[in-house]
Amino acid sequence: MINDIRYAIITPARDEEEHIAKTIEAVSAQTIRPREWIIVNDGSTDGTGEIVDRYADQFPWITVVHRTNRGFRKSGGGVIEAFYDGYRRLQYDDWEFVVKLDADLKFSADYFERCFEYFRREPKLGIGGGEIYHSLGGELKREATPKFHVRGATKIYLRACWEAIGGLLAEPGWDTIDEVKANMLGWKTYSFGDLRLLHYRVTGAAEGHVRDCVKHGVACYVSGYHPAFIAASCVRRLIQKPYLIGSLAIGYGYVKASLTNRPRVNDPALIHYVRQQQLRRLCGQETIWK
Repeated sequence: MINDIRYAIITPARDEEEHIAKTIEAVSAQTIRPREWIIVNDGSTDGTGEIVDRYADQFPWITVVHRTNRGFRKSGGGVIEAFYDGYRRLQYDDWEFVVKLDADLKFSADYFERCFEYFRREPKLGIGGGEIYHSLGGELKREATPKFHVRGATKIYLRACWEAIGGLLAEPGWDTIDEVKANMLGWKTYSFGDLRLLHYRVTGAAEGHVRDCVKHGVACYVSGYHPAFIAASCVRRLIQKPYLIGSLAIGYGYVKASLTNRPRVNDPALIHYVRQQQLRRLCGQETIWK
């Protein structure tokens, strides 16, 4: 029964006073509420901590974890470190799904119920979530992703898949490594096209677009991407704003990570699978990169 689904949400939040109340209201209105929700205040310097504490007093299924301020926003790994601070605080061990959810999202009251219906219909679906949209110029624009990808802002993990992939890597690229490994192990991963979430903050906006492109290049290196695939991606990106700068920033991030011997995911089989899939994409063959 869908209504009997047991799921837990973990939300890392840093300086989200402008939006987090909207996200909490969206979760509290769900037709199927979470068994528990751990909100991790990741050293916020604004009113985020006070807001989540007020809601925790109102809803017994919300627990707040306050982390000390590290003094800066740590790209990639920081959000996963905060996530695991919350994960370790889960009180119930009988969850069927664990959800990583951002603190600046708005979605319909039946969002999770409809997500779990996808999992019910497809037993090999391991990671899923809705499509991310942004309000740009008064219009809702979908954030384009490869078919196998679920944005890190809203990821639902089936427990068996979560245990098979060994959880999340606290490095840039974590939200692609998890899906690629799941596919390598025979699971399916994809976004649900009929389920929309409004993301108030455009991906990468917290750090600036160029910095985000550099971070993306680093994440590609950490994830084991093939150099030829990165080169092709940079060329393809020349038609997107900020045109040349974005492509150069991605290439710079990848090369810098290589020259500084940035540690890669310690999984040779996974890197082989990633590169095999990417070369198949470059050759126009069937691949998860569509």
